[in-house]
Amino acid sequence: MKFSLTGNSAGERPLSAVPRPVIVILMAALLMQIGLHGFRSDLESDEQPLPVPPAEKYLYGLSLGDPVAFSKLLMLWLQGFDHQPGISVPFAQLDYQHVIAWLDRVLALDRRGHYPLLSAARIYSEVPDAGKQRQILDFVYRKFLEDPDKRWPWLAHAVYVAKHRLHDPELALKYARDLRVYTSASTAPEWARQMELFVLEDLGDVESAQILLGGLIESGEITEPREIEFLKSRLDGGEE
Repeated sequence: MKFSLTGNSAGERPLSAVPRPVIVILMAALLMQIGLHGFRSDLESDEQPLPVPPAEKYLYGLSLGDPVAFSKLLMLWLQGFDHQPGISVPFAQLDYQHVIAWLDRVLALDRRGHYPLLSAARIYSEVPDAGKQRQILDFVYRKFLEDPDKRWPWLAHAVYVAKHRLHDPELALKYARDLRVYTSASTAPEWARQMELFVLEDLGDVESAQILLGGLIESGEITEPREIEFLKSRLDGGEE
């Protein structure tokens, strides 16, 4: 089916018949290619470095009034950057300052979106490079503080990465503590807000964990009898 700007030719449909989101995405893709052309050299089999992202206002201009759709397009481009013509670039070789800058720009375009933080916590944190893992976890942590009630899942995963990947229980404790402090029982599930207890237990600070548990029970944040019994038995050295 052909489209016409005028819609006068037989068998053709006017451009206005195309859904606006489709036009926006197609135009955004074209404009993005033009806008990023200056950041990249001719496509060859040589590895191309991840460029510094354009200014936020420039990306808003490229979005043609639909920043949410454009943010999704940018995420697809960013996550496909490791597959370049004739070469595959491991995430660990990317400049993580640039990766974080791109993720930050995407979040600026769609502040209610979750995919940039999901990618940060679940994909970019898996690189075998402790320095880059810390960079990306710090990004997740900073963005969590901007909207704890909606971004707690990604900090919860950051606790896991800090504890089991980086083997840094102190960092895991910092994340777990702030996960409890900056959320409420109505916005984050109990298992997430109780992660601090288990990190303290792993650190051998059972006394602090017991004091924290007592405070959570007294404040009414933990009320289920079986759950209380389980937590007490674990911190007392009992069987799970």
